[in-house]
Amino acid sequence: MYEQEFQGDVLYMMLYAVVAVLNLIASCYLLFRRGNAFAPDITSPIRLRRWTGVFFAAMFLSHLWYMPGIYLTSSEDKMLCYDIGGTLDCMTTFPLAIVILLIMLQDRRRPLWLAWVMTVPSVVLSILNLATHSEALLPMFHAYLLLLGSGLTIYMIREVRRYGCWLRDNYADLEHKEVWQSFVVLAFILLGFGIYTFEIGGLTNKYIVQVNNIILMGYLLWRVETLSDLSIPESQGTDLLATGNGTCGETQESAPMTVPLGLSKNIGPLLKQHCEEPRLYLQYDITISQLATLIGINRSYLSRHFASQGITYNAYINGLRIQHFVNLYRQSAANHLPVSAQQLAYQSGFRSYNTFSIAFKKVMGMTATEWMRLTES
Repeated sequence: MYEQEFQGDVLYMMLYAVVAVLNLIASCYLLFRRGNAFAPDITSPIRLRRWTGVFFAAMFLSHLWYMPGIYLTSSEDKMLCYDIGGTLDCMTTFPLAIVILLIMLQDRRRPLWLAWVMTVPSVVLSILNLATHSEALLPMFHAYLLLLGSGLTIYMIREVRRYGCWLRDNYADLEHKEVWQSFVVLAFILLGFGIYTFEIGGLTNKYIVQVNNIILMGYLLWRVETLSDLSIPESQGTDLLATGNGTCGETQESAPMTVPLGLSKNIGPLLKQHCEEPRLYLQYDITISQLATLIGINRSYLSRHFASQGITYNAYINGLRIQHFVNLYRQSAANHLPVSAQQLAYQSGFRSYNTFSIAFKKVMGMTATEWMRLTES
């Protein structure tokens, strides 16, 4: 029995060391390498890249300051080591994880110092626990972490929804932009660290935490490499942030803005002349700012025009692409040519067939396969 426990401890120490080194490697990769190695065709947000590198560095240091606890034999010494490590984690790892969540949402620059403000009570409770050499404050510490996690989850759900609305108001293509799936994955992984904080499960749980750490590294590296940079140029910053969410909600930063009556009547013909007739919608990732510049109007007015029609910019572009797909299919069918829905989708301006399928069902009320079957009959 003793030999099995010793062997388990040795295996755990080996895993612990490997994870620490992986965190260091990941940190150096993100901080010192320019450009993406795994997705070179995507330009990722530099802020997210750098802060994620700092987070990995903090994770590496976290492994270092917990490491003495593996070798200490006295329970009091172990507890002191873990209390110090917990305090340092509250000052570094926890707020940096919050920073990453905030930076993933690129609709506006949120103040990052709020992440450290949110963790101040946990730091104070940890320091008081160290000073008094008592565990009497631990229930308050755990309660605050639970409150912090719940509040952060509610906040992120709200902000991710607003972010999705902002994307649909500003971008024709959403590939490599949306983050709500990533937030769900990240939330579950961070939950594993929460379990570790409450010290549930003994050695088995410690193994789970290290495995979660590896998954977290892989996920964050993938997210950094595949999330497109949507940073707003200084010349457009005020204009973009002052724009409402169209049909998704109200304005984020200012009161609703109406379009002048004369201009409102001209926007439709301008869109037909500069976007629909030359088939500008077939271009990948054309933004509402680019379209507004092309037709010579204020970008905010154009966004409000779509909102008055009860649609978003993304829905407008996808509607034109779906109509183009329908025309291509009917032409091919009339000429008795072999057709592939996937090929026609790409020719209609969609980057992925999955995006096309979702857009087609939303516009036509049925899948592309069902529509093609009905058209043939």
